[in-house]
Amino acid sequence: MTADRTMLLIGGTDTHIERAAALGLRIVLFQHPEKINSFQTGLVDALLVLDYTEWDTVRPLAEAAREVWGFDTVVSLTEGGLDTAARLNDLFGFDGTSYEVSRRLRDKWTMRRHLAAQGSRLTVTSERVADRASLHAFGDRVGYPFIVKPTDTTAGFGLVRVDGPEELPAVWERLEALRGTRTDRVTTLFTVTEFLMEAYADGPEFSVEAFSFAGRHVVVAVTEKLVDETHFAELGHALPARIPPGDRTEIVDAATEFLTVVGLTDGPSHTEVRLGSRGPVVIESHNRVGGDYIGELVRAAYGIDLAALGVGWPVRMVDELPDDPQPVAASCVRFVVRDPGTVTEVKGVDEVAARPEVLTARVSVRPGDTVRPLRDNWDRLGFVAVRAADTDAAVRLCERLATDDIRIEITP
Repeated sequence: MTADRTMLLIGGTDTHIERAAALGLRIVLFQHPEKINSFQTGLVDALLVLDYTEWDTVRPLAEAAREVWGFDTVVSLTEGGLDTAARLNDLFGFDGTSYEVSRRLRDKWTMRRHLAAQGSRLTVTSERVADRASLHAFGDRVGYPFIVKPTDTTAGFGLVRVDGPEELPAVWERLEALRGTRTDRVTTLFTVTEFLMEAYADGPEFSVEAFSFAGRHVVVAVTEKLVDETHFAELGHALPARIPPGDRTEIVDAATEFLTVVGLTDGPSHTEVRLGSRGPVVIESHNRVGGDYIGELVRAAYGIDLAALGVGWPVRMVDELPDDPQPVAASCVRFVVRDPGTVTEVKGVDEVAARPEVLTARVSVRPGDTVRPLRDNWDRLGFVAVRAADTDAAVRLCERLATDDIRIEITP
């Protein structure tokens, strides 16, 4: 396919760039120095390497790039680039998600305030952390447990569950240590600036993978989270979620209602919902494809490529999805976790990856590396993703491969 269209892509993975190139788009890429690689440079038509989260740097370079390459749209499918792409859409008068809507999704305090102002049933009591006394006051007002988290990071970084007032001195010390720092694992794109307190929402958590077409929200999948309640690291995802039809309807209705309330009209979304004693509560949402390999799980189970839709829909080079797509299989990703210590040996990864039902298998540690206590998603050591006939089979296989067949020896 060829197209006389040019896209400015802010950040992005190899997959995003590959899908845009496959559509025949000319690609002008603004990429962060931490993320660029030779695969990407071989596909794009123009490349500027910069910290694309710095608006004062991005704006003049984007204006100059438009003069030279005349791009038709600005797109980002990666967390750190969403606000920048939205600001550029506003600047150039392009269709697409506005900065106002992007901030409602990127900034958790802005999202909570907007939902409260709209009288939404999908939110919980929340307040910004002002000082140490505000933690005590919030606990007295809403009870325990409650959640404290940065307003503008991802992957569970900095999340704390406060189970009682005796924990507040240690929580405040942790917040003070994090404030003003950048996320320190995998990426430094996010700076911790302020914290949000939220009433705890009970019940199992799901994510809703959707794509919006000019205000029509199509839920592709409800994804089941595999978790351990003792920490905030997600251990895996499986889809379609194993839930009763009535629960699925409630979750889908909550996610689509939320997207309408926040004003998202176009593009992918990944919305995390808890369904508990008070009904559905939106934990957070993102105007991008879900991370943790969820996009590939959707592709394996539904045959729908959300990344291709994400780059193709802004230039109307892909067709809209029908309502309520049906799965043709099931899929699961399970993350490799181990007890803390020093890695002495890694075996079995290549053998697992070679199995026909395995979508991918990766491990990020090698002998000599230190394994830290599991606190959030960035402490995981790798993952295995599989496709199977049903979700039960996918979960069983994935857990066995990740825990037994991939062997990581560790000295405590």
